[in-house]
Amino acid sequence: MSLPEIKTILYTSSLGEHTRPVFRQAVQMANKLNARLLMLHVVEPVGEMGRALIHTYLPDDVIKQMHDEGIARVMEQMKTRVEKYRDEELKELDQEIKFEVEPVIAEGQHAETILAQAEKLGADLIVMGQENTFGHHSATTHQVVRRAKIPVFVVPTGKKYM
Repeated sequence: MSLPEIKTILYTSSLGEHTRPVFRQAVQMANKLNARLLMLHVVEPVGEMGRALIHTYLPDDVIKQMHDEGIARVMEQMKTRVEKYRDEELKELDQEIKFEVEPVIAEGQHAETILAQAEKLGADLIVMGQENTFGHHSATTHQVVRRAKIPVFVVPTGKKYM
């Protein structure tokens, strides 16, 4: 029996303030394992009530345009965060780090979407944070760990770990 090979790492991000330790860990693992690094941000869809209200006041083409512009803004935010990390942390290192991150945006319920994207993208490992934006243990992380068919590496995101 051979050891499992990790070729693709799926790093999940809420794009919150305390996510840098998770990203730092994902970059380090991808570098050491010479693995492809994907950065996933999941956007939850608008609920039925919100959708009904939006459709009451706006035509479908305007709704689609707003949706597309929102996704483009999130993609730009992801790219900006990666560049900022590169500028702030990687330049100070003594060694050269191979650093390429592929941003991915998916829509759906968080845990289900992370698991579906991991399978779709051929991920061998999921790297995600432990706490939600309120500082409590993340229900999403708990669900992903329980249901994942691949290893999940969970990084503490509390202020003491930064």
